[in-house]
Amino acid sequence: MWFAIIGTDVPDSLEARKGARPAHIARLQKLLDEGRLMLAGPFPAIEAEDPGPAGFTGSLIVAEFPTQADAEAWAHADPYVAAGVYASVAIQPFRKALP
Repeated sequence: MWFAIIGTDVPDSLEARKGARPAHIARLQKLLDEGRLMLAGPFPAIEAEDPGPAGFTGSLIVAEFPTQADAEAWAHADPYVAAGVYASVAIQPFRKALP
């Protein structure tokens, strides 16, 4: 099943994000290579493709896992969690309707 993983950043997370990003992206690339990643990306803190020093407020990942417990375990092992980027992580089942 697909799951939406929503990470909400702590304030002023940009430097921690930058440091943990290579490992975070590597895990997403593995899901993509396995055909289990629908989409992933950050929420800019301002209305801009590159928010610069304003940074980001969180991230959205939609990926496939056998169970919610598997999705939760994967999400909580994310390098952004270990680096203190995320204040919280929510995981919900997701069903794509369109397109």
